[in-house]
Amino acid sequence: MAREQGRKLIASNRKARHDYHVEDTWEAGLVLMGTEVKSLRQGRATLVDGFAEVDGHEVWLHGVHIPEYTQGTWTNHSARRRRKLLLNRSEIDKIERKITDKGYTLVPLSLYFKDGRAKVEIALARGKKSYDKRHALAERQANREKEQAVGRRLKGLPD
Repeated sequence: MAREQGRKLIASNRKARHDYHVEDTWEAGLVLMGTEVKSLRQGRATLVDGFAEVDGHEVWLHGVHIPEYTQGTWTNHSARRRRKLLLNRSEIDKIERKITDKGYTLVPLSLYFKDGRAKVEIALARGKKSYDKRHALAERQANREKEQAVGRRLKGLPD
């Protein structure tokens, strides 16, 4: 059987970029059970409530929902169990140093298969205040209106 090539997105956490200022990102492997991999291959996972923490020089992923495999038997996994992330020691040390700063957290941004292996993209992030969120939405809306006005002008339509 041929090995998968490329990147296949399973789930993304779009709300994370709205709720947090993303400072730095890392790609980490996941330690999974067989039924979890089968469930992920069906494209079923949710990152919304997920977060990661450093515990004893290891990084653990909490709150990520991978539903039970439908054809699984008694060997099925728990849907919200904590999962170990595979990172280099230097990466873990760097994350651990930055996490000790006030206000930083680790959030998963996306879950995907890369060359047949399950990976998660985690980000070091600082929470946004409500006025930051409003400012970002207003800026995005202004850019959208500007693009539309330029497009209408190029087509020769009235403003």
